[in-house]
Order: sequence, then C-alpha cells, then structure tokens
Amino acid sequence: MSTFWSIWISAIVLGTIFGCWWLIHATRKSQTTDTETDRTTGHSFDGIEELDNPLPKWWFYLYVGTCVFALGYLALYPGLGNFQGLLGWSSTKQWQTEVDQAEAKFGEIYARYGDTPVPELAQNDDAMQIGQRLFANNCAVCHGTAARGQVGFPNLTDDDWLYGGTPDDILATLHNGRNGNMPAYGTMPNMNNEQVDQVVNFVLSYSGRERDAEAAKEGEAVFAQACVACHGQDGKGNTALGAPNLTDDVWLYGSTYEWIRETVVNGRQNMMPAQDGRLSDDQIQILAAYVYSLSN
Repeated sequence: MSTFWSIWISAIVLGTIFGCWWLIHATRKSQTTDTETDRTTGHSFDGIEELDNPLPKWWFYLYVGTCVFALGYLALYPGLGNFQGLLGWSSTKQWQTEVDQAEAKFGEIYARYGDTPVPELAQNDDAMQIGQRLFANNCAVCHGTAARGQVGFPNLTDDDWLYGGTPDDILATLHNGRNGNMPAYGTMPNMNNEQVDQVVNFVLSYSGRERDAEAAKEGEAVFAQACVACHGQDGKGNTALGAPNLTDDVWLYGSTYEWIRETVVNGRQNMMPAQDGRLSDDQIQILAAYVYSLSN
C-alpha cells in the first residue's frame, strides 16, 4: 500500500473514532445518572412526551469503552494503513504457524510412506485412507468425490489417460500440473463451415457413431491436414501432448455432433494445477498411489 493511501485510511479510521468520542462528550449532559426524572424537553408527539434525562451511566461508559477498545485494538493489530500493530500479527503468519504445527503433528505419518513405490503403496489400506482424505481436500472439487470426473475433468477410475497412467506419469502430473490446449480449427485456421462439418463426421466415424457417411469420407483429408499432428493418423492420440484418443468411448467434452463441432470451432483449454508447494513430496506420493489404485 502506498504512503498516501496508508495515511488516508489511518486518518479516516482515527477521525471516526475521535469523532464518536467528541460527539458523546459534546451532546451529553453535565452529569450522568441512573435515576430517571420527570423533566421533559417540552416536545410532545400524540400525547407522548420526550423526557430530558441524562444518559444512563452504563450506556455512557459502554460507549466510551467501545472507543477505548477500538484504539487499543488498532494499536495491537493491523488496521491503520501500513502499520502492522505492536504484536506484529498477520493472517499469513497465523496461517503459517498452523501449517507448521500440522506438519510437526502429521509429517511423521506422511514420511512413513514417502519412500514406498506407488504400486506397493496402493495396496496399503492405511495409506489409502490417508490418500482418500488428501483427494477429498485437494482433488474432489474438480474430479468429484468418486473421482469419476465431469465435463472437462477426467474420470480417474477408468484406463483412459490423457497423459499416461503409469506411476511416474501420475506423479509428474501431480508435481508439475498439466496445461492442455486444443486450438480452434486445429492446425487449419482457415477451415470453412463445410470442412468443419466434414471433419466432425469423420471424427464420429472413428468410434462408430452415427454420422453422415459422405461427409465423413470427405473429412478424412481435412483431418489429415488439421488434426493428425496431435491425434495421429489413427486418431489414437498422443499422451506426450495430452491429445485424447478419438477411437474409444471416452470423451472429456461430450461425443455428440454438437459437442465435437463446438470443440473444433472454439478449441479447448484446460489446466490441472501443480501440487508442488501446496502438498509435500510425501503427501504427493500417497495421493499418487490413491489415484493409481482407482483404476488398478
């Protein structure tokens, strides 16, 4: 925060507190009391008279105490621009303290499994219970609690893997994340609507789906020019690029004519966030074993 805004915020906050302090002293009677009187202000509304009693002591001192508490709080904790408070507290420091405490408490448990190979770890029931909790906290929001995915997020319980399903592949995905990009119109940006229709029907033919046979025949040449570089001549994809297999029954974004056409025309972009820095190496090892166990 710049010095100007720090001073501006501090002035508003302190001005408000001292303004409240001034207001209560400027408007109160010369004395406070807990005893009510019959003295009125002379105002009457529908027969209801306004009494002219001093402020009750409890109310006055509670108001003053609120101002004192506010000043004390701002002296100890952040609230006045760049001033961090005498205690030096911050939400980041508190979070880090809690993380350190958790690592001290649970780090030994994770370390117990950190050097175990993924296939072997996948057979350990205790480790898989930990893995299930790690998955629920870090992965379920995208892949679902049952790991069956949803549109745009892969199903982790089958044998279809965009980037490979070996232990090393899964570990690489968790550590480094993945960035998938299907460019609009593939490598043929000047593709016209007729060619789009042809290539969509050709893609449908790979998995034996209902299509326009004549358009599919014409679409083979379009596919060879626009799609082969990633999906291969046989349409079985490339795990090095994350290009999906178009010949099976597994579709990340839907397998109807409309879904495939939308993919061709608009392209697709997807990201799997890296877990390095969010999870320890031992936690990632356990999580990889859990994901591996879902399809093995």
